[in-house]
Amino acid sequence: MSGGVERPELAAVPETALWTLWHRALEARRPDTVLPDPKAVELVDRIDFPFAEKFGENTLLSQLQALRAACFDREVADFLERCPRGTVVGLGDGLETQAWRVDNGRAAWLSVDLPETAALRERLLPPDERHRILACSANDPRWMDEVDPADGVLVSTEGLLMYLRPQEVRELIAACAERFPGGSLVLDAVPRWFSRRAVEGRLRDRYYQAPPMPFGMDADERGKLATAHPAVTDVREVYPEGGRGPVRALLPLARRVRQRPSVVALRFAGA
Repeated sequence: MSGGVERPELAAVPETALWTLWHRALEARRPDTVLPDPKAVELVDRIDFPFAEKFGENTLLSQLQALRAACFDREVADFLERCPRGTVVGLGDGLETQAWRVDNGRAAWLSVDLPETAALRERLLPPDERHRILACSANDPRWMDEVDPADGVLVSTEGLLMYLRPQEVRELIAACAERFPGGSLVLDAVPRWFSRRAVEGRLRDRYYQAPPMPFGMDADERGKLATAHPAVTDVREVYPEGGRGPVRALLPLARRVRQRPSVVALRFAGA
């Protein structure tokens, strides 16, 4: 791509930040988009990277990724209605542009990611008083010390947990339940068959080889997440809504499929 101002050098899991950004921007460019995201389009135009050559132009995949992001947006928007001065923590935030889609002008936002991705985000989306960036692994509890829980906390882990080991997922949920009483955590999970294919290196097309995804969970297993910690008091699936074309008709039917991707919201007991 010509005219870019950034030439990122990311690989493996960090490179997925570019993959998800590309698919959101691809969908956002459509006049009938299911997820308006002008900031994602702007970032793709600023980055010197062969997006189309590397990731392809699968419009169905882009729509599905956008619908997943919209699930997280709805949960965050609902949280900000309840806690307008709360803190939204994006774990493994990559180049997520959610804050430009649902920010209420009063909330605090903390983006947490590995150093190379956090550095890229800092150059492209410079922090300010309400939008901070922390170079830190999601598994390092140090990021929790940067969160003031006084006005409410929502932890978003979009596109992250599948890259952790199952025990790490349980430990992360438990740590959040302990540190943020009354808070929420929103996650997405790939089904077990998808996880196995990724671990075996069989999740690829002619454009892209997906990284291993050790954590997989079928949609009807979501109740098991409550066993991570006694303070997990509510487990609820967040279903994609809307869609375009055949996707709109198929989404309600997809709820009957046990081995499907899912977005799940957890609530933690108050102090």
